[in-house]
Amino acid sequence: MDMESYPGPGGNASGSNNTNCTVPPATSLQVVQFTDGMAAVVVVLIILTLLTGLVNAAVIIAICTTKKLHLPANYLICSLAVTDFLVALLVMPISILYITMETWSLGQVVCELWLSMDMTCCTCSILHLCVIALDRYWAITKAIEYARKRSARRAAIMVGIVWVISVLISMPPLFWRQRPINGSLRQCIIEHDHLGYTIYSTFGAFYIPMIVILILYYRIYNAAKTLYQKRGSSRHLSTRSMGSQNSVDHCRVSHTFCVSDLSNSDPALATDKLNATIRIPSFEKDMDGQDEKNQICTSRERKAARILGLILGAFIICWLPFFLKEVLVGLRIVQPSQLISDLLTWLGYINSLINPLLYTSFNDDFKLAFKKLLKRKEHA
Repeated sequence: MDMESYPGPGGNASGSNNTNCTVPPATSLQVVQFTDGMAAVVVVLIILTLLTGLVNAAVIIAICTTKKLHLPANYLICSLAVTDFLVALLVMPISILYITMETWSLGQVVCELWLSMDMTCCTCSILHLCVIALDRYWAITKAIEYARKRSARRAAIMVGIVWVISVLISMPPLFWRQRPINGSLRQCIIEHDHLGYTIYSTFGAFYIPMIVILILYYRIYNAAKTLYQKRGSSRHLSTRSMGSQNSVDHCRVSHTFCVSDLSNSDPALATDKLNATIRIPSFEKDMDGQDEKNQICTSRERKAARILGLILGAFIICWLPFFLKEVLVGLRIVQPSQLISDLLTWLGYINSLINPLLYTSFNDDFKLAFKKLLKRKEHA
């Protein structure tokens, strides 16, 4: 999604937003020397591409074939996996070819399609993370109310909005891209002389979503912390002589906080199920048993915090350097080398490999579904 210089030594960092479809003279063409270092780089990139495709395909298949995973929350994760799979299928392979050949040889149409798909899919992947965070925020802070609204139709609408926004961010350069007169080109890059578009695209594709994600997860953490404090207070007040309402409040707080564990497939659905058990007063249970449940909740709280940290850390580490470079190039402050540009671009691509791992690896339902897929493969 490199708007300054897509992977390939033919790019430049002059800082503009027009596709530079240049046709160098025949005498300027050089023979590509495939060194051992280049071979190693290509092998690593191919492995990353294959892993990205396979892992995201596994997530898609697991959700589609496992009835237990047919939940609105998982539909968003499936849509994210589809988007990241498209990155591995349509964007990363062509980038590898461009880096290897050191010149563009696929023609103008493919160049236009590649640049558009790159920007659209990468932006869509980032916006999916924002939507998933919003869905989890509602599910945790308004569990019972949101459980009634949470549906496949609502998830489809959210996904549709994400794709529309992504297209609106990636489409504008199509209207001002320069095309070679003779229809051939040796470079397929996007320059940056439209500062307004650079600001618009980088903020729409990353900076605004990043701020939204940070705010949402911060509020999720605060809500969890508040519930933990209430649960601790309720535990001391919950005795055999207390009224049933206090016991119900204590149980609701405890269960709600346990459900806030991000590894659950559908926290809101789990909360509805737990509400049915709230009719049993907690004061009728042994206090030792209650302490054991509180310890389980605390363990889940820590696990949820670790997952939040991993999600935010991976997202920021993968994409912040790239978009920071984009803004600095657009402002003519820096002019990075081609190696740096390619490195930052692929660092962003790697997020498409990390996403399915983070959003499914901590989920017991997904683990079971993956095991079944492996058994089917071994049996076949």
